[in-house]
Amino acid sequence: MENDGINADPLELEKFSQLAHRWWDPNSEFKPLHDINPLRMNYIEELAGLEGKTVLDVGCGGGILSEGMASRGATVTGIDLSEKALKVARLHLLESGHQVEYRKITTESLAKEQPHHFDIVTCMEMLEHVPDPMSIVRSCAKLAKPGGWVFFSTLNRNPKSYLFAIIGAEYILQLLPRGTHEYASFIKPSELARMARNAGLAEERLIGMTYNPFTKVYALEADTDVNYIMACRS
Repeated sequence: MENDGINADPLELEKFSQLAHRWWDPNSEFKPLHDINPLRMNYIEELAGLEGKTVLDVGCGGGILSEGMASRGATVTGIDLSEKALKVARLHLLESGHQVEYRKITTESLAKEQPHHFDIVTCMEMLEHVPDPMSIVRSCAKLAKPGGWVFFSTLNRNPKSYLFAIIGAEYILQLLPRGTHEYASFIKPSELARMARNAGLAEERLIGMTYNPFTKVYALEADTDVNYIMACRS
């Protein structure tokens, strides 16, 4: 593995590694990722464009977002620390025919190797799973070209997010496996905005992602109480 110090929780890595073979099953534990992927891609494309862009997907897992962005004309690199997830991602390329470079390397190491290299950096549903999110934010900022875009998505920390993201999603609706999220690791938008500023990024837009349990439809809306995406410029 290419790294010089791992900013990762071994238990988190193992948790997602155990589910790696189910990444591309749209009816598996990863169904929410499949459902929200078009929303995320459209949002990224609307703000930053994808055709012809050099893109880094941090914490790419099995490659759902990475492949999606490649299908829209981007040159994509996906990085993750789960070897099992990366194997699944590489195997799926044989089925899809898309081109993505997948690497097992830390964000911090790649930032030293390829500073200011990418037009777009995405870091989706990852910050709440690492011990030092500020280090990831700082590295993402370093990886982006001057004027480039950096997208973070994570979970807000408040009673409503606990009720919806953990009690609702994991226990009642069973959209996610129990134990997927740790409430104490959720990040308020104000905290992420401060991390971004400290890393030299400028927040451009904040949008929420909601889920209607009756219609089973996800949407991008102004409500950032639970899930949100923060778009920044380098």
